[in-house]
Amino acid sequence: MKEFNSYSALVAGSGCAGLAAAVRLAEAGVRTALLTEGMALGTSRNTGSDKQTYYKMSLSGSEPDSPRAMADDLFAGGAVDGDCALSEAALSVRAFCDLVTLGVPFPHNAYGEYVGYKTDHDPRARAASAGPLTSRFMTEALEGRLRELPVDVFDGFRVLEILKSGRRAAGVLALDLKTGELAAFRAPDVILATGGPAGIYADSVYPESQTGSTSLAILAGAQLSNLTEWQFGLSSVAPRWNVSGTYFQVLPRLFSRDADGTEREFLTDIIRDPGEALGVLFLKGYQWPFDSGRVKSGSSIVDIAVYRETVLRGRKVYLDYTKNPFGLTAIDPDILPDEARNYLAGAEAYLPTPWERLEKMNAPALDFYAKRGVDLRREPLGIALCAQHHNGGIAVDGRWRTSVPGLYAIGECAGTHGVRRPGGSALNAGQVGAIRATEYISVKGGEPCPDEEFSAIVEKAESTYASLAEKDSPAADAEAMIKNARRRMSDCAGAIRDADKMKAALLAAEEDEKTVRAASFKGADGTAKYSALLDVLITQRAVLTAMIDYAARSGGSRGSALYTDPDGELREGLEEIFRMSPENVKLRGSVQTVEMRGENFAVWWRPVRKIPPEDGFFENVWRGYRENKNVE
Repeated sequence: MKEFNSYSALVAGSGCAGLAAAVRLAEAGVRTALLTEGMALGTSRNTGSDKQTYYKMSLSGSEPDSPRAMADDLFAGGAVDGDCALSEAALSVRAFCDLVTLGVPFPHNAYGEYVGYKTDHDPRARAASAGPLTSRFMTEALEGRLRELPVDVFDGFRVLEILKSGRRAAGVLALDLKTGELAAFRAPDVILATGGPAGIYADSVYPESQTGSTSLAILAGAQLSNLTEWQFGLSSVAPRWNVSGTYFQVLPRLFSRDADGTEREFLTDIIRDPGEALGVLFLKGYQWPFDSGRVKSGSSIVDIAVYRETVLRGRKVYLDYTKNPFGLTAIDPDILPDEARNYLAGAEAYLPTPWERLEKMNAPALDFYAKRGVDLRREPLGIALCAQHHNGGIAVDGRWRTSVPGLYAIGECAGTHGVRRPGGSALNAGQVGAIRATEYISVKGGEPCPDEEFSAIVEKAESTYASLAEKDSPAADAEAMIKNARRRMSDCAGAIRDADKMKAALLAAEEDEKTVRAASFKGADGTAKYSALLDVLITQRAVLTAMIDYAARSGGSRGSALYTDPDGELREGLEEIFRMSPENVKLRGSVQTVEMRGENFAVWWRPVRKIPPEDGFFENVWRGYRENKNVE
């Protein structure tokens, strides 16, 4: 490698956030390149739910709303920084309207109001949706705009390393997956938009094409925040898809099957009354994410029951839309709780079978599986409790800058969400992060590293990968190691977490990393496998370190995680699974920070940054805007 490519800014990732950043940089006149392993890969293009949500400030109805009110609600989720919350609220309308202008088909009524609905952890009806494939529509619209702009797109490039000049980002080293050659890209400002660390869990609803690359930031020295905070939910395993909303609200039969084919409806083992059990099934659609606060009395008992059947009993669990639950020939409205009864009546959905109810209430949700070879009219759907979204990630400030100068993180790889987040807020956060980061770069972008210095940086980085094939040690079985690492992570550090088992998993990850670093990896395929395997292990080490520290501080069960405790609270009927550790709510006012120092990780806690005070005197804001003083 003798030449390198020079730009004013680089974007890594081609999801909703990365495409938005590249578009906005180019529109601002910044010479930009976008690198992606594959334009058709990733979570944004390949995931969704029954009605995938985009969360924004209200744009319809008579209920009052404001950026400050929305920021307050985001901030109330716990362990959230106020400057990020205010930006996500204030810019949500601009980001949403820009997507509408690009052609994303968000529905409005006859008068132009973009009507909303309530999503999880949403006190107002701020949610909007373009259907099951909202994020795919967003990527397609943003890519269409990207193709009109002078952005160099390098499709089929895996970023291997963030290159640095001293403390500052200077560019990236990437692997051309088509030719097997290394390529260096120089830029003083680098935006990571590579998604969450989807590859660290076995039980996952992330598309298989999405693995993440959080270790790029870790190895570059960036701080991380709230790594303990994830979102888990019930999802189909083939295809990987969230079974939220109407998938449960139509009241399907939930059963497990053992290796001999014996079936059993297990929910009534815990909830004896069929009417109450039906009510909990219905609420699972509204309250889809697993919530430790809804285990003792609430819909998350469904998640726990599924976990017990799959992980502890080794059975497979299914949703069956061909039959009603509990042997019922029809759903009797009189045995349902008011909310479920009124909802089904309003939807005119008191029909004989769950699939008929689903067809009536949300036909696209039924069609989605039909197009993927699963006919819910005739066959059951396999499900599991899966990792769905990382609320934590790379630590950023109010401009989505990391602790490494010149390095930014936007989208799911940025840790801005805290303990609880309204459904759909991640799509908005990615668009807002792109606005905030690119505004700063377009005004205050850095200076490129000099040629001679950058060449030396590249040569040193290149030698690391050239040495992979020169080792005398045997090659590592990367696929097997990744599979084993993911399985142990799901077994002890998913929605249910045990401190002793997590410590054992951390030691295993450390040993695996030593094995990988000593092993031989031949050719371009070996380089890619080495990079992917190290990413899983290093990211797991960071996440496990955070979880073990949190447990040691008696943080307790919170958000989408239940921490076990022999002396904790018990949910009747689940004695063999856990005694739940109660939450220490005081920790919601702090952000846990993790940073790699040498070969180990340091952990500390800091207070959340409060929501900034109001600054509404128009003439002062106008003057600051004209003089670019608002870009700080």
